[in-house]
Amino acid sequence: MDKASIIKNIKEHKNQPNLRFELKERTELFTNRLFYTLFDIDTPVDENLDLLEKEFDALVNLACWQVDKPCQRVWANFVVRLPKILEKLNLDAEAIVNCDPASLSIEEVYMAYPGFYAIAIYRLAHELYIDGFPLVPRLMTEYAHRQTGVDINPGAQIGKSFFIDHATGVVIGETAIIKNNVKIYQGVTLGALYVAKKLQKTKRHPTIEDNVTIYANATILGGDTVIGENSIIGGNAWITESVPANSTVYHSPIIKIKTLPHVS
Repeated sequence: MDKASIIKNIKEHKNQPNLRFELKERTELFTNRLFYTLFDIDTPVDENLDLLEKEFDALVNLACWQVDKPCQRVWANFVVRLPKILEKLNLDAEAIVNCDPASLSIEEVYMAYPGFYAIAIYRLAHELYIDGFPLVPRLMTEYAHRQTGVDINPGAQIGKSFFIDHATGVVIGETAIIKNNVKIYQGVTLGALYVAKKLQKTKRHPTIEDNVTIYANATILGGDTVIGENSIIGGNAWITESVPANSTVYHSPIIKIKTLPHVS
């Protein structure tokens, strides 16, 4: 096959007219600038808000494929919510520094804790998600996922003072509901019992009530599954049914001691 034929065949199979990876790259730049604008003391807020608006307009042009959707209004709705989002994120940072004995300062939390970064990008993306802006919120949280190992769908609903410790391997599904003062550790999955396209509009992921702690590698599945307030879910637990408030759930390993042959 000659070069002309190869080019022709590739072009024939490039059949997604809206697939522009520039959108992904621009979303990542927008996400970085947004994070710095909210937290970095040397980043001028007034100048950056103007730059962010221009960058957002470019995202709209790349991502708003349906002309009947009012994407142009999304920025105006989003920017007025930024102070409240920042207020929530400061509570998240305080929860981390107050709960983790390894944290030396709140500045360390903002700059070095992957769990905080993942929560920050989730909270920003969630506001765009609820306004129905296509794809960009998902690209934002996937960018955070790539950097932190935490996969939070922007559709999840998460309350105040949320703490993810160690971060890596955490998965939080689109319809999960997490209430206030919840702490989770690495490897936790809040997932669905069944995966089928017809379930797209249903609640597939669990609800976590106030003041729950979920330890490493626990798996909680199902849209009807509710973890009651003040409960503790131990590491490696597998849960597909609701747990009453004030419960402790733990996985009991089976320990078998190997006996060496010919040993008296």
